[in-house]
Amino acid sequence: MTSINWEDPFCGEGNNCFRIGTDPDGNAYVAVAGREDAPLTDTREALRNLILEIKAGKADHLL
Repeated sequence: MTSINWEDPFCGEGNNCFRIGTDPDGNAYVAVAGREDAPLTDTREALRNLILEIKAGKADHLL
């Protein structure tokens, strides 16, 4: 698997912890903390837009 640089876990209420990472090619990944071996992948821009929507309160139930 590609070398992924994972950021510190983001944890919501309870045990909902996620990690976001990027690889050297600029691809972005998101995974449940502790399950980094099975991340979802998309472009950095797609994940950036998702995070902006969450921060704007449009999708806060996702985290």
